[in-house]
Amino acid sequence: MVADYRRRLWGSALLTIPIVVLSPMVQEILGVRWTFQGDTWIQLALSTAVFAFGGWPFLQGSLGELRQGAPGMMTLIAVAITSAYLYSTAVVLGLAGMLFYWELATLIDIMLLGHIIEMRSVMATSNALELLVKLMPDEAHLVHGDHMMDVKVASLK
Repeated sequence: MVADYRRRLWGSALLTIPIVVLSPMVQEILGVRWTFQGDTWIQLALSTAVFAFGGWPFLQGSLGELRQGAPGMMTLIAVAITSAYLYSTAVVLGLAGMLFYWELATLIDIMLLGHIIEMRSVMATSNALELLVKLMPDEAHLVHGDHMMDVKVASLK
């Protein structure tokens, strides 16, 4: 699963670069003007790929959360990326407003990175716990007052 998220992150991150460069807000911040006819359609195409490829785990995860009646983080991310994508697409198709494609793409990238870090830390913790269990002795001494009794602890492993 980590490998899948990593693959999605790299693919999305590569597509995010031109999305960010073509963003009117980023261009305004940088003090440049690199617009040309059809640049919003290129942003739409690249953002569609990022939304579908990089956002898929969040969309799929939100469906699982909603089926269980327990919306959580995946649902929150899915709502954010879906609304940014649909609104920006409506702007490209003629609705008056601003594009949020670079926010969409960077949010997906950051969330994928966060999930990779989380999965790796959970795996490391799990491995550490397994090593601790291997250190447990097979037998322990139960002391109760003057009585001492040997107890098998292998059943705990």
